[in-house]
Formats: sequence, structure tokens, C-alpha cells
Amino acid sequence: MEQQPPKVISDCHLLLEWLIPQLDKFPRLRRYTLGERIESGMLAVLENLIEAAYSRTKAEPLKRANLKLDLVRHLWRLSFRLQAVPAKRYEHGARLLHALGRQIGGWSRQQQREQGGSR
Repeated sequence: MEQQPPKVISDCHLLLEWLIPQLDKFPRLRRYTLGERIESGMLAVLENLIEAAYSRTKAEPLKRANLKLDLVRHLWRLSFRLQAVPAKRYEHGARLLHALGRQIGGWSRQQQREQGGSR
């Protein structure tokens, strides 16, 4: 029986499915700077989460995913402040990013407990 990927990976997919069309609505001046950086950052988060799911040592890819997600949060906030995204979409995106961050943090803490207990 095939193992299901962690929920955080499917939630990251859902976030990307919502986020990419939002980035397409950015003004042209911001679409190819901020929009591109946000999209590539979120794809890097997804890559790191998938790497963590299939690695024996999960701590490093989870740390990279969390760091990239933090960068995306800052870029998302900057997009709002530069009026590239309306307030309601910004708030919804910020909630999704926050929820994903909580899941990554929980997975990281679980890995730390498991590593600490096996020593």
C-alpha cells in the first residue's frame, strides 16, 4: 500500500493553487518582480517539504522550507503595502501562509522530539 504524503504537502498544493492566480492579477510592474519571487519561493517550500517527506533526516529540509516560507510572508506583506494585492486577498493569503507555517513548525518539533528520544 502506498504511503500518503503528509497533510502539509497537500495544503501547500492548495495554497499554490489559490496563490498563483492571485499573482497573475498583480500589476505588470510587480508581477515579474514580487510575483515571480513569491511563486518561486512557494515552489521551493513545496520542494523542501517533499524532500523532507522522503528523507531519513527531515530536519534540514524542514528548516529550509520554514526559512523560504518566512521570506514569502515578507514579500506577500510588501506586495500589500505596495498595493499589488487588495486587503481581503492579502488577509486570506496571510492566514494560509500562517497555517502552513504552523504545520511546518509542528512537523519540525515532532522530528526534534523523535530524534531526542532515540539518543
